[in-house]
Amino acid sequence: MEEIVSDKSVFEEIPTEKIYTEKAIRIGTFLGGPLVAGYFMAENFKVFNDDEKVKKTWIITILFTLLVFGLIFLIPENINIPNIIFPIIYMGIAGYFTKKYQEKNINEHTQNGGEHYNGWRIAGISFIGCMVTVAILLGISFANEAANGNLTESTKTYGPLNHEIVYQNNINENEVDKIAKAFTDETFFDDSFTKYIYLEKIDTNYEISISCNESISSDPVAYSSFIELRKNMQKDFPDNKIIFKLVVNDLDNVVKRIE
Repeated sequence: MEEIVSDKSVFEEIPTEKIYTEKAIRIGTFLGGPLVAGYFMAENFKVFNDDEKVKKTWIITILFTLLVFGLIFLIPENINIPNIIFPIIYMGIAGYFTKKYQEKNINEHTQNGGEHYNGWRIAGISFIGCMVTVAILLGISFANEAANGNLTESTKTYGPLNHEIVYQNNINENEVDKIAKAFTDETFFDDSFTKYIYLEKIDTNYEISISCNESISSDPVAYSSFIELRKNMQKDFPDNKIIFKLVVNDLDNVVKRIE
């Protein structure tokens, strides 16, 4: 009588579907963004017959992507962050979750003779993911510009020298007058020479652009006086954060930001 083979591994079927390896997920995430990470991991969970994690993966991916986009647009203009930082961060996060929730299944799939997707597919999907991410960012940017473009501006002057405050239509005159009074009380609006202010309200924050000459970049005494001015004005606005932007020649040329 022939010996009965007890090794159950001979009865295991070779997986017919392909998966994405941890390395592929890391590379794809770095090149294509968090949406690619979510797609790769969700596809793996499908192969592993874990439909519940497929849904959770997409929910987390969408929420995380929105968080990343929000952070990108909330970073102040004067803070320069290398473009490579975000891809490195979410590549690391994707690698961590892949290792924690899929490493065992990926290894079993490979040991049982299952195949994984090749580099061309990974590169193609990463490229598509990158294009989708860029398109979303551009859409948000254009929407913000369009919204800002609908804001009209008004001007009010104060005192004998006609100190000028230009403000957007999402700010009422009472708010502008209160800002002007604070400048007057702190003797910034004085009788020496005319001051020019551009006032924006973003959420509950007052962003105040103050026109300065080029010496502000190298004059620590003048700079410290603006720090003290902002600190004193903030006391009058407990419900609104005061932010100073010291500009030279142009509103976009912010040489110092004080908050």
